[in-house]
Parts: sequence; C-alpha cells; structure tokens
Amino acid sequence: MKVLAAQSAFFAARRPRKDSPNTTDAYRRDLAGITALLAGDPETLDVDDLTAPALRTAFGEFADNHAKTSVLRAWSTWNQFLTFCVSDGLLAGNPMGAVARPKTPPLSPKPLRGEDTPEKLLKAAADGTRKSRDPWPERDVLVLALGLVAGLRSAEMRALSADSLAGRPSEMRLHIHGKGSRDRSIPVEPIMERIIEVYVESCARRFPGKRFRRSAKLLLDRTGRPIGRGGLDYLVKSCYRWAGLHDRVPVGANLHALRHTFATRLAEDGATASEIMALLGHASLTTSQNYIEATGREQRAAAASNRTYRSLDQVIDTSG
Repeated sequence: MKVLAAQSAFFAARRPRKDSPNTTDAYRRDLAGITALLAGDPETLDVDDLTAPALRTAFGEFADNHAKTSVLRAWSTWNQFLTFCVSDGLLAGNPMGAVARPKTPPLSPKPLRGEDTPEKLLKAAADGTRKSRDPWPERDVLVLALGLVAGLRSAEMRALSADSLAGRPSEMRLHIHGKGSRDRSIPVEPIMERIIEVYVESCARRFPGKRFRRSAKLLLDRTGRPIGRGGLDYLVKSCYRWAGLHDRVPVGANLHALRHTFATRLAEDGATASEIMALLGHASLTTSQNYIEATGREQRAAAASNRTYRSLDQVIDTSG
C-alpha cells in the first residue's frame, strides 16, 4: 500500500475522535514534512519503505531545521500513524521505537512579569492607547479580559459566539469549546458580562447593516469577518507595545502569557490543582500542578532577593 493512501486511511479512522481542525492540520503537516524527506516523490513511497533506518535519517534531517518541540510533535504524530498501520495489518511492527526523540520539555509557566502589569495593560487598552488605522478599544479590552480572567487560548477565543455566555444574571458562565474537544464552563463576574455587552454594542455601531446573530462568531476583524489567528496575535502584541509593557512579556508567550497569568494568579491565591485543571481545560492534573510548583519557586526566589539577607550575612560574619 502507498504511504499517502495509508495516511488518508489514518485520518478516516480518526474521524470519530472529532479532532479539532487545528489538530488535524498539525498532523497533516507533520506527516507531509517527514514523507517529503523519505522520498523525492511521495506518491511512489510504499508503507514497506517505512523502515527504522529510513525514518532515523528523515528525522535527523528534520531535526536540523526544526525546534525540539516540533520534532517531538512530529515523532508523536508518526508514532500514532505507524501504530495505526500495525493495527490495520500494513506493517508487522512499529519502527518508531528505533527513532530517537527529544525529551518532553517540562512546563515552564510564562506569566506577564510585574505584579501590576495586567492592570496597566487593561487600563491602557480601555483608554485607547493602542494606535491603529481603526482603533477599537472595546474589542481590545474584551480580548485581554478573556485571557486574564478566563484563561482562554487563541482558538477558544476565536470559537466564541454571543451564545457562549449564558446563565442567570450575576451567575453567568462562559461555555468554551476547548482543546481536544474538552468543553468546559467558566463562571464570570458581572463586569465580564458588561464588557461583552459593550463590545457587542460597538459592533452594531461599526457595522450598521450587519445583523449580529447570537450564534455567529463573537470576535470580529475590522471588516466584520471573524478574526483570524494572525489578526488576534497581532492585536495582543500591539496592546503590549502601545502600553509600553512589551518588555514584561516572556519570549514566545504573547497571547498565552495572558492565560499563564490567569493560572499563576489562581495558584498564588490558593486554588488547588484540580480547580486550575477545570478552569483551564487541562488534560492532565500534572500540568495544573506545575503552576502551583512554579509559583512556589517564584515566591522563594522573590523572598531570597530581599536585601536584608545581605545585612544578615554581614552580621553573622562580624559576630563570628
């Protein structure tokens, strides 16, 4: 059987899992990237050609031009694909056991630096500090709030509709379609209801001829279409820059820094790992526990930086 045909069968077999479009696209990229390294013409590649030596060579070339996390993800994708090939009788065994893979990097939370940074960021957005061709502070505040007080991922924000907010007055909840189809419900305070209401009102002013259906996507771009991943990413980066807080954002975090700030503040204020897991939609309790452990390390580091410790050292040296 040809490898491309086997990959099509693999995706057909996964359909009952209801993978998100982002997950499916990532799998396709990982399979295509390694397949291209295995053969000049992928259409000629047979499943029998997927030997351990061939895969080791391909992954070695792939690793030369990709980050550790990308190599690890590709290894996982191919391991799942070849496990499928074994279960369907296309291969006698899975050769991925003979292909080296990077160790899973430990989670290192990347919240915004500075105790007052979230508040300064929100105030700058509300004041219309972000300059653009078409300023939209109501939307800026909503996006930042969704990250800072609800911990939403980019894809979760973009999946929201006006119907996502439901419940009785003062007891509203945001219903989130989460990663890995793990839906969750997040309680929100009345101020969040008001922020969404103000944003929807701003949409009506901006697009007077457009009917805002409650089932339609909530976050829009300046043309009235659902905002894309790149547009949302740029919006958040711009908010940091115009607020003068870009130096407080950990490298590579951007929008995810809002989510990590939400989780870190939960941990600092005494939330348990299971509570953090439920609110952030983690698949593993271990992931949630990492926020609590990281917070403990940060508190110890902060306490250790107290300059009084230097005075204590001098006192002890003198008395000795």
